[in-house]
Amino acid sequence: MARIGFIGLGNMGLPMAANLQAAGHEVSGFDLAAQNMDAAAEKGVGKAASVEDCASDADFVLTMLPAGKDTIAVYSSGVLQAAKMGTVFIDCSTIDVTSARRAHDMAKAAGMGSLDAPVSGGVGGAQAGSLTFMAGGSAADFDKSKPALEAMGKRIVHCGDAGAGQAAKICNNMILGISMIGVCEAFVLGEKLGLSHQALFDVASTSSGQCWSITSYCPVPGPVPASPANNDYEPGFAAQLMLKDLLLSQEAAKAVGAATSMGAEAARHYGEFAEAGQGGVDFSGIIKAIRERNS
Repeated sequence: MARIGFIGLGNMGLPMAANLQAAGHEVSGFDLAAQNMDAAAEKGVGKAASVEDCASDADFVLTMLPAGKDTIAVYSSGVLQAAKMGTVFIDCSTIDVTSARRAHDMAKAAGMGSLDAPVSGGVGGAQAGSLTFMAGGSAADFDKSKPALEAMGKRIVHCGDAGAGQAAKICNNMILGISMIGVCEAFVLGEKLGLSHQALFDVASTSSGQCWSITSYCPVPGPVPASPANNDYEPGFAAQLMLKDLLLSQEAAKAVGAATSMGAEAARHYGEFAEAGQGGVDFSGIIKAIRERNS
């Protein structure tokens, strides 16, 4: 079992750290919010006094932070110098590819291993230990880190070199944002045509329109009992987080000269949804905005 430092004990980081602890690893956690530290301690996670303390004597240091600037700030704080040589730094945040590659360079310069390893699966996946990890970095660091990642996820994919994990994540979530809008529009059209939600689900979930946004996260109540639509769109994955990922996809597309018109349109829709005060609603709740446009 490994000694693991975990920095960022929010909605995602807390259950991830708890799953590492439950798997038998020795986990020390740090977060700027005292209540998050207390909640982690209730799960058996040790309280580190600082990010440097979190990294001291650790085999792995994981970060789960809001944005690229936060990852770079932590890596610039002295945490790399506090760790022993060869510690692998694993950033599980969803950030821009440029920042991810910069974090790799900083870790390498300090004599550390590194992965960018964003996740898919939301809070539910973090709690259940069923996340998908998309990892970028060397094969050696990936192989070394895989047993720890397997304590938090069911699918661990090595996507390539530095930044490849973030690239895979933003491409995947661009698909998800686009597909959810399409599914919502189809259900609203079905409503206006007098088609029941269940009838459309029974057809589309087993036909050529099948996708995850229908089968696992159906945006209307009933067909998929576990979907947020059955809980007034309480977020498993908030609309503001979807917007963040779509904007990252557009930033990356601009940087490499890729045309992603559907991704840009999805970002516009989620931007308007967030501006209307719905950023904290589950991203599938965008069906409410689509209904309003059709009223």
